Amino acid sequence: MKPITAVNDFVVKFANVNGSGSASANELFAKATLRMGVPVSPRNIFPSNIQGLPTWYEVRVTERGWLGRRGGIDLMVAMNPQTWDADLKEIEPGGYLFYDNTRPLPPSKFRDDIHVIGMPLTAICNRTYADARQRQLFKNIMYIGALSTLLEIDPAVIEKLFAEQYKGKEKLLDSNVKALHLGRDYAKEHLQHPLGIRVRRADAIGDRIFVEGNAAAALGCVYGGATVCAWYPITPSSSLAEAFQKYCMKYRVDPETQENKFAIVQAEDEIASIGMVVGAGWNGARAFTTTSGPGISLMNEFIGLAYFAEIPVTIIDVQRGGPSTGMPTRTQQSDVLACAYASHGDTKHVLLFPQDPHECFEFSAQAFDLADRLQTPIFVMTDLDIGMNQRLCAPFAWDDARVYDRGKVMTAEELEAGKDFGRYKDVDGDGIPWRTYPGTHPDKGAYFTRGTSRDPYARYSERGPDYVYNVQRLLKKFDTAKALVPQPIVRTANQKTRFGAIYFGSTSPAMDEAIAALEADGLHLDTLRVRAFPFPDSVAEFIAAHDTVFIVEQNRDGQLRSLVVNEFGIDPAKLAAVLHYDGTPITARFIAGAIGERMDAAKVAAIGKGKVA
Repeated sequence: MKPITAVNDFVVKFANVNGSGSASANELFAKATLRMGVPVSPRNIFPSNIQGLPTWYEVRVTERGWLGRRGGIDLMVAMNPQTWDADLKEIEPGGYLFYDNTRPLPPSKFRDDIHVIGMPLTAICNRTYADARQRQLFKNIMYIGALSTLLEIDPAVIEKLFAEQYKGKEKLLDSNVKALHLGRDYAKEHLQHPLGIRVRRADAIGDRIFVEGNAAAALGCVYGGATVCAWYPITPSSSLAEAFQKYCMKYRVDPETQENKFAIVQAEDEIASIGMVVGAGWNGARAFTTTSGPGISLMNEFIGLAYFAEIPVTIIDVQRGGPSTGMPTRTQQSDVLACAYASHGDTKHVLLFPQDPHECFEFSAQAFDLADRLQTPIFVMTDLDIGMNQRLCAPFAWDDARVYDRGKVMTAEELEAGKDFGRYKDVDGDGIPWRTYPGTHPDKGAYFTRGTSRDPYARYSERGPDYVYNVQRLLKKFDTAKALVPQPIVRTANQKTRFGAIYFGSTSPAMDEAIAALEADGLHLDTLRVRAFPFPDSVAEFIAAHDTVFIVEQNRDGQLRSLVVNEFGIDPAKLAAVLHYDGTPITARFIAGAIGERMDAAKVAAIGKGKVA
């Protein structure tokens, strides 16, 4: 049996029990590899309870820099008997299984086509530590030590990470270093090493940073001028609000008076949180809430109010699996339609689709400009995969000369000079009216904000022409947004092709590798990454230029595909859905397999008809 051999190009998966302290140890493995100059992309797949259920931590190691999931496992670190059989199935032929062999297992529990590495971790811990919790925690560090020997990871790198983590806590530092070397020493003496897969020092990181999407979005809110956040805890968005508070304590406290220049409210529920944000936006503050799918469901009425009353609001939706409570700790692109048309009646909302933490930072900051410019709710559509996993990305950049776009705000001077003010009147032809902040002028520029129909001067009206004027103007404003939102990114194949693919958000890292794999097999397709809704005309033009366009997304119903069909009136038969929705992040192999199979079939059919595929 030929073992897998690869340097700086493999996948390791850790199978543990939630609450065992394994997460920090597994993260240590990823960061140590990163410190050796080799790009990694870790993903934490965890249950929605506190402890006792299975959890996995998958690390993609690749000097080529692919940051999506590949599919398949080269080394499985199997520490959970509950998931043993399923974990074993994931290992590639010729791959490696590392496990705790303190208790022997029968031959029937193994596979003949993989390499088995057993180490009596529990027995070593029981001999070394008397405390039960120490035995559990240091067992995790011990297997990291063994892996550092098997994969040739420099132990000095890990020790430096310990030193940074336990600075000023020498007792903890020493005990972790001891556990690390217990694992290393056992592996050196008893296990064949190194394995066929290993880590070699490289210089492939550049100036990229390693950060979670939720932290990046929170920092983007700070730089975007947000001073108000109202939220209710919900996985996977809670850490975004917590990070915003941390950054506000650093950047939004007056250095002289020590007064807070921000307001953060953990509301009693999602309805209250969006209500507070709408109120703050009406009052002129840059305000946001962060939530997930169930929260969006509860917020619908207030979202509709903000849309029709034209109040700037930013909503960051860190998507997870649905319907209802669904899978709280799994990822999906499940809220596209729910957010695009949130609320009853005729509504259309602006959606931004970041692909990584860098765009989480950029788009979150930009959302506040768009909300003020368009006087409407803006949704930043991230998800658990981006939000709660650390990812390599370009460093954040900010131009200190940048001026916030507050949109059309009429001043007291303009009102005093006799400028006509109609709160819902389109005077510029772009569908966007002028507004005033409360208290702008003692007797001019006031209006009544309502969620009911009105005339252009905000006076209550049930006249059909007034209602039609308003909703048609809102459509014109939505059309104006097309040029203001982030534009799609088009990639042209190396040779002319009849095939195209559209994708967005967290599918992007896996899509990049899938495209390269398809090209290596001689299958070429142009791609377009959607970065916002409303879709600019370039999306329709891209579709028109191809016979078949694959739309890749992570939900059951092809929500982006439905949005494209609905907005452009395109024949659905032209759009081939590539759907992944088991709650785990999509893989490059899944995308390449689904698209490649259909492209191959089309190629054979075309050749049979005497056409060039």
